[in-house]
Amino acid sequence: MKKYGLLVALGMSFLMHSQDSAQIQKEIDANLWKPFQAAFENLDAERLNALYADEVLRVTPGGIDTENLFKKGNEERLGRHRKTNTELRLDFWFDSRHTNIDTSYEVGFYRMTLTNSSEVQTIYGQFHIVLKKKAGTWKIVQDWDTGSILGEELSKHDFDKKEPIQFD
Repeated sequence: MKKYGLLVALGMSFLMHSQDSAQIQKEIDANLWKPFQAAFENLDAERLNALYADEVLRVTPGGIDTENLFKKGNEERLGRHRKTNTELRLDFWFDSRHTNIDTSYEVGFYRMTLTNSSEVQTIYGQFHIVLKKKAGTWKIVQDWDTGSILGEELSKHDFDKKEPIQFD
């Protein structure tokens, strides 16, 4: 009987933790991911950079950035897109999310479509993001992304495995 009671208690604890995580993820979606997508699509580097912590570990195939140089890169890149009247659409979905009260590790896939008068370019990638809740606000503290996995370029086929997240 003691074993049964322990299993029930563990099951209830897991269920409550899952519900807490789901609620926290809804908060993250509303307060970080929805503004993140909007900042990209509005070519607003200032709003985008504000979603990152003061100290960020940013890793790409180009190397490791611990000096927040990527923020200046965001300003330059999004500024170029504004000057060339490029429209940007960012779609993404989560493959996994592990969340507790102040930390979340989120893995997913993205599709970025850039459209201007001369071309349409679509870029696919995978991201690994670590979020921390600092002073009541979720911030990105670690950001890793790549366009290939095991030497294979990510493609429409990879992205189309799930539907992109839709915000209300």
